[in-house]
Amino acid sequence: MAWWVAISIGAALAQAIRFALQKQLKATALSSVGATFARFLYSAPLVVVLALLYARISGQGWPQLSSTFWGYALTGGVAQILATVCLVSLFAQRNFAVGVALSKTEVMLSVLTGFLLLGDGVSLLGGLAILLGVLALFLLSDPPQAEGLWYTRVFNRAAGLGLASGALFSISAVSYRGATLALPMGDSLLRGVVTLACVTSFQLTIMLFWLLWRDRAEVLRVIAAWRIAGAVGLMSLIGSLGWFTAFAMQNAAYVKAVGQVELAFVIVGGWLFFGERLSSRETLGLTVLAVSVVVLVLGV
Repeated sequence: MAWWVAISIGAALAQAIRFALQKQLKATALSSVGATFARFLYSAPLVVVLALLYARISGQGWPQLSSTFWGYALTGGVAQILATVCLVSLFAQRNFAVGVALSKTEVMLSVLTGFLLLGDGVSLLGGLAILLGVLALFLLSDPPQAEGLWYTRVFNRAAGLGLASGALFSISAVSYRGATLALPMGDSLLRGVVTLACVTSFQLTIMLFWLLWRDRAEVLRVIAAWRIAGAVGLMSLIGSLGWFTAFAMQNAAYVKAVGQVELAFVIVGGWLFFGERLSSRETLGLTVLAVSVVVLVLGV
């Protein structure tokens, strides 16, 4: 198994655990923005220390950060914040597994984003995967026991949040790969951890200023929820470091396609921790989405 595949699977597992913890924060203590802020508050300092230590211990030093690097890094950072807020908000609309599955339109959309930003191409099988992914989105966005006209059931708040989350996550993934490639030196781990340190520091700063301006009490609630929020930060560190390192090694579409094993982790987590059950239509939607991912891996 290629290293980037194993790293992507590990990152997907850490991300699934983080989403479960963020859902608990959202349900018990924090707003969507607060649950998003928690991951940066408790992970950014650790990432910076890790980056500095690895740059020194490995003897590679700190790479020069160009304007191109910062352009990609900041674009990805803002897109990821907005995507995470959409995703955490989505948890209140649908159950845990379906909420994350809707955000997985990221995989299909990252093909288009990668072409626009980095010039990555799309094969015939890749196009088929996109169509399958759209079909899965329609299946997953139709609320259980829904009434009324079909378009009012399919084009709803949950579908909109899921699609927005997927689009924004695709922009962040491709931007992060662009940032790692813009570094003039370093192995894959150094490129990944340096990019991650810069991005999370920026995200922590911008979200802290936003909350201090709009809702100072939420900052205190995040601190008060340090037990769960700290675990969110740790899982965020593990997952993000895996994603960024994999981005430095392989095309973002491939990385995110392999990362779809997260769906299996999420379904098991929803069953074990939240007692959730899927309808037959939602099971079909998840199956179609899984097939689209397999086709994408074969075709991109």
